[in-house]
This record gives sequence, structure tokens and C-alpha cells, in this order.
Amino acid sequence: MALELRPNCEGCDKDLPPAATDAMICSYECTWCSACVDRLRNVCPNCGGGFVPRPIRPATEWRPGLSVAQRPASTRRVHMSFSWVQAQELSAALAGIDPAAR
Repeated sequence: MALELRPNCEGCDKDLPPAATDAMICSYECTWCSACVDRLRNVCPNCGGGFVPRPIRPATEWRPGLSVAQRPASTRRVHMSFSWVQAQELSAALAGIDPAAR
């Protein structure tokens, strides 16, 4: 199963194409832009975990069946299900705890 490359930031709805270098994900594949991750102080408002840079799926098919053309990014846009106030409340509570200890 390939990582779901979601097309947008859940917070600000910025487009995040498959090769976006500012796309970040949590362990549940929640997808955010780096500006929103900074605003959230590296706290996912959905799960409370931290973020890492989203991998870029190769455009070139170096191995059979393995490229963004063969396994395309998702077109399903996802949006945060909490308000920014709720997201920032969770962020304030968890930002001082290392993501590995949350």
C-alpha cells in the first residue's frame, strides 16, 4: 500500500502537489503545509502527534510500477475537523512535550 499523497493542507487548503517540498504529515497521514505546522508548533490537531516532511514520490519510473504516474496522488481534499481555536488549545497543551513522548 502506498502512502496517500493528499492534495492540500488541512489547515489553510494550500495546494500541495506530489512534489511539494513544504508538505508535512503525521503518522496518520494528516497533511499540512510547513507554515501551518509552525503555527501549530508541530502538534497535529487530529492525533496530537508530531509532523515529518512528506516523502516525494518519484516522477520517473525507476522500477516497474513505482512512480507518481503509476501510483498517483489522491485528489480527495481533506480539511481540519476542528476550529483553529481548538487546534491551538491542543497545541498549547502538547507543544512542550517531545513528539516521541506524547
